[in-house]
Amino acid sequence: MTDQKIALVTGASRGFGAAVAEELARRGYHVVAVARTSGALEELDDRIQAAGGHATLAPMDITVDDAMRTLCRGIYDRWGHVDLWVHSAIQTPPFSPAEQIDLKFWTKAVAANVEALGVLANFISPLLRATPGGGHAVLVDDLAEGPFLGAYAACKAAQRAIFAAWAAEQARLQDVHVHRFVPAPMPTNHRNRLFPGEDISGLAQPRDEAARMVTELGLG
Repeated sequence: MTDQKIALVTGASRGFGAAVAEELARRGYHVVAVARTSGALEELDDRIQAAGGHATLAPMDITVDDAMRTLCRGIYDRWGHVDLWVHSAIQTPPFSPAEQIDLKFWTKAVAANVEALGVLANFISPLLRATPGGGHAVLVDDLAEGPFLGAYAACKAAQRAIFAAWAAEQARLQDVHVHRFVPAPMPTNHRNRLFPGEDISGLAQPRDEAARMVTELGLG
């Protein structure tokens, strides 16, 4: 096992996930950045390197179990552990009435937001347990709900339930430290899809919320 601090960020290419990856790299983590978009990951890597940090890019789809299994095995072979996993990946269901959810997209959303999270927790938890004192897992949560947000809110509620159960199970063992973090509303592409036309002038910046997450959860 290496002494290098390793952070795995799923959903790292843009928005809050990218801001988290940059913040962790500034704080001395080697960041394994996972996302589907290679170009955005390369831009992230350029910013991390320009700030003196280090990252490994993993342009992968988290819904592909074999890809995630291969990724986690590669992390184990190279570093032997993960100190921190931040799950920021989200497939945003379309803004729609509850009775008119696009069923084809709903299937994709459940696969990416719910099924993939269960698989990732299965694969990543042994890497977190390999960290002395136990590694940390963080779900980037969102409590948004209401008219036309039924599909999105349902996916987030399912994620929340998985992490809440995991945290309760770990309350005694503490070989994995399980957290949820709710960032303030931010002007991301994801939020724009949920709230089109919103006045973004008063929204928080992803970099500020990423720093707040690391500080409040004691991850620095």
